[in-house]
Amino acid sequence: MTDKDRVIDDVKQSIKTQFENDSSGHDWFHIERVWKLAKQIALKEKANVFIVELGALLHDIADHKFVDDFETESIKRTESILKSFDLDNDTIKQVKHIVLNCSFKGGIEESKMKSIEGKIVQDADKLDAIGAIGIARTFAFGGKFGSLLYHPNIKPIQHKSLESYQKNRTHTINHFYEKLLLLKDLMHTQSAKQIALQRHQFMEDFLTQFFNEWNGVLE
Repeated sequence: MTDKDRVIDDVKQSIKTQFENDSSGHDWFHIERVWKLAKQIALKEKANVFIVELGALLHDIADHKFVDDFETESIKRTESILKSFDLDNDTIKQVKHIVLNCSFKGGIEESKMKSIEGKIVQDADKLDAIGAIGIARTFAFGGKFGSLLYHPNIKPIQHKSLESYQKNRTHTINHFYEKLLLLKDLMHTQSAKQIALQRHQFMEDFLTQFFNEWNGVLE
């Protein structure tokens, strides 16, 4: 095992301990999936795999959906973990950039991610929000925070700001139209774009089936 492997293994164990009991869809298994997928994309895109792995493992360390002052907390928590290792300042700086800018905040705000490593982590995070896993996570999140499954009289909103997106959450099916179905076109890397096509279509098929069943359409 190399020194970098030891760092990754230690960070992984730390994050697993913190997130293994989450029930919002932002649990350790989400982080693990993002980490594994980001690593695969990094190899294809010839990026710095070590930076990608650290960024992926730490990307939800202080998610804005759950932490008020998420920028301050992201820096504080990331530094607390990384500075326990013999890592150079540039590595820590690159990882902090990923952690601070990974969240796509409803798919509304323009991405501030500059590095290819950060874009890869962001792509992997978006990919875990769509497809079969994305559907499951969406309903887990909605249930945890009391959202209705669906209400036919409450239509999707085309949000123009993050504030609008946060204050006008309605039912879970609307979340597909307000965010999830938009993610396919927000991927950075060619590798992620290819994966997103199939996962996007899976959500489209799910919604067709959902509305058929909701409306009592005989197949």
